Amino acid sequence: MNFKPKPDSATTPADSFVFEAGEANFETDVLQASLQTPVLVDFWATWCGPCKTLGPILEKLAGEYAGAFRLAKIDCDKEQQLAGMFGVRSIPTVVLIQGGQIVDAFSGALPESQVREFLTRHRVEPSARIEAPAQDVDENAPAETPQATIARLSQALTAAPDDAGLKLDLALAKARAGDTANAQAALDALPVDLAEDDRAKALAALLAMQQSVAAIPPAADLLARVERNPRDFAALDGLGVRQLLGGDAANAMRHWLVILAADRTWNDGLARRRLLDAFRIVHDEALVSATRRKMSSLLF
Repeated sequence: MNFKPKPDSATTPADSFVFEAGEANFETDVLQASLQTPVLVDFWATWCGPCKTLGPILEKLAGEYAGAFRLAKIDCDKEQQLAGMFGVRSIPTVVLIQGGQIVDAFSGALPESQVREFLTRHRVEPSARIEAPAQDVDENAPAETPQATIARLSQALTAAPDDAGLKLDLALAKARAGDTANAQAALDALPVDLAEDDRAKALAALLAMQQSVAAIPPAADLLARVERNPRDFAALDGLGVRQLLGGDAANAMRHWLVILAADRTWNDGLARRRLLDAFRIVHDEALVSATRRKMSSLLF
């Protein structure tokens, strides 16, 4: 397939943002690269008619979006193992990877308008539309307390009572402060179109962990179990939940990595799901990025 779109003065040449991917470069050029820039993965084949329709559309948008996302082309005939890992059953199949994880996918030759809608739904916009002026940040300013955050957002919501985004920010702030009941009520009342918002996913993940902790034994009991049997994955998982909610994200994620390294399928892949939820919840970007890389190295 020819990756070069027809010349278009309104777009940047797609060559800069389109590349062939395979097992050899998937870890670095797709997973790790997606920590910085979303990667759209196009599973195609030379004999596939719909692929010949969708391919040029994706390549055109890659040029138009000028680096807002990169397009990885995977020939399913050459890379059958990768296609199998992603569960590709029909082609073309397109997968969006952001932050080292799959966030959405579609199959079939969608028209250009629907591909744009797919990208917009995940906040992938042409670079000219996502640029924002730099803001001065006082690095010496004290961090805002949870109570101060709630007060600030509540005041803002009083001035704009119909702002669903503010309601979501406030619900997340309440959850982080331990006000699970009110945060859950706010999440349940959010409009449907906010269900895919990253903040909504973070809130849902945090609430699920907070609600599950009642069934988890005390940390001392869990530690004793792990000392007796380092492969007590249920105890390691429980420790992870308790430590994450207690503010020790590094050790929490380390426990889930240990489980993943020993048995990635344990409890239907619970350790992987815990890590993905933690990535949404934890604010420490350096820690999250480092843990993503470790998780990716275990999975691929």
